[in-house]
Amino acid sequence: MPSEIAPMLVETTELVGRQVYTPDGRLLGEVDNLVVDVDGSKIDGLYVSEPSGLLVEESRPINIPYRWVSAVNDVVLLRFFPKRVSMKKTAPRAPASAAPAGPAPAAAPAPAR
Repeated sequence: MPSEIAPMLVETTELVGRQVYTPDGRLLGEVDNLVVDVDGSKIDGLYVSEPSGLLVEESRPINIPYRWVSAVNDVVLLRFFPKRVSMKKTAPRAPASAAPAGPAPAAAPAPAR
């Protein structure tokens, strides 16, 4: 009779503090928190507050989709991670005080007595 090995289950609280590695073995950072879908009773993502500056522009905090996780044991191994994460460049907005003032709104008529 072949022996079956039960899959190792990891409690969600045990994920916090684990190191996260990209598929090519680069250290991304540590799991600081979890993003949980309470209604679906599942983990949606791993929150890394201080990722490697080599992998994430300005070491900005990121949420890694849990579907990218390949394996969890002593460390978290990802099945996918972009070569480098950079923030979108957007055109600077003009401050609200610099916006041209339009005509003043008309006052509502006072109720008749």
